[in-house]
Amino acid sequence: MTDANTNAERYLAIWNETDAVRRKAMIAETWAEDGLYVDPLMRGEGHEGVDRLVEGVQARFPGFRFTLIGAADGYDDNLRFSWELGPVDGEALIKGTDFAVLENGRLKCRIVEFALGKDRRAARSIWC
Repeated sequence: MTDANTNAERYLAIWNETDAVRRKAMIAETWAEDGLYVDPLMRGEGHEGVDRLVEGVQARFPGFRFTLIGAADGYDDNLRFSWELGPVDGEALIKGTDFAVLENGRLKCRIVEFALGKDRRAARSIWC
């Protein structure tokens, strides 16, 4: 069984990968084929849907990177980790905590709670 930090790092690495071929291979390794991504701003179903979401975020935030905040934790098929998104050499503009459900060691669905911008408007999506 893969530990929580490894699962979180693999997930974030997908969002940072700009090479489409490598990113699609990473999604296939990390996500269940029928995996579902839902948050307050977007939704993606299956490997292609997740890949389109990543492409969209990369286009909207060019040069930004996701980084893990602290250590991830989990139990059974549940995973929780916090992250931030910002320019490589700058302050993070978005921070959040994700909760995910795994199936056979791969992401099946995820739930996100995050804060946007300096006023830290909260957004929450609960679905799985």
